[in-house]
Amino acid sequence: MRTAQVSRHTQETKISVSLNLDGTGQSKLATGIGFFDHMLDQIARHGLIDLEITAEGDLHIDGHHTVEDVGITLGQAVAQAVGDKKGITRYGHSYVPLDEALSRVVVDFSGRPGLAMDVNFTAGMIGALDTQLVFEFFQGFVNHAGVTLHIDNLKGHNAHHQCETIFKAFGRALRMALTPDPRSAGVIPSTKGCL
Repeated sequence: MRTAQVSRHTQETKISVSLNLDGTGQSKLATGIGFFDHMLDQIARHGLIDLEITAEGDLHIDGHHTVEDVGITLGQAVAQAVGDKKGITRYGHSYVPLDEALSRVVVDFSGRPGLAMDVNFTAGMIGALDTQLVFEFFQGFVNHAGVTLHIDNLKGHNAHHQCETIFKAFGRALRMALTPDPRSAGVIPSTKGCL
């Protein structure tokens, strides 16, 4: 079972993440930011990852520390659960539409953190989520999961739709990358011999 439980406690946040990469998409989420919970649910549902996240953050200031620290902790949990990466597909990609919006996400479990994100949100807030924090979430994730991640919103004029296509595509790309490749069982998918 590719599972992990990670907690991160700072003076700003207390985050707990529990996940199963080989789950069925069940989630239990409580970050204090409703729309953010909705987006995390997209990762679980479309990535077929069982995911439990609780977060207590300094939301009286704003959502920055909570969203970023959830990304960090989720990245740590994914890295722990995937282990040495033997036998995984390694690369994953997905295009996801939602009405007028269309996003593309590509991920590589390379061991090298990197984020390229081209998204021009049409609104500054979606519910209680500041759209600037979407970048901070994914930056925290890539830094601690050790992945290269490309996110492009190709079309869209409704910010809710833009954001939802990103998180759905991210879940689908994770699912593809983390799926075991039966032709490479026990093999690290790199000419270096390590990732």
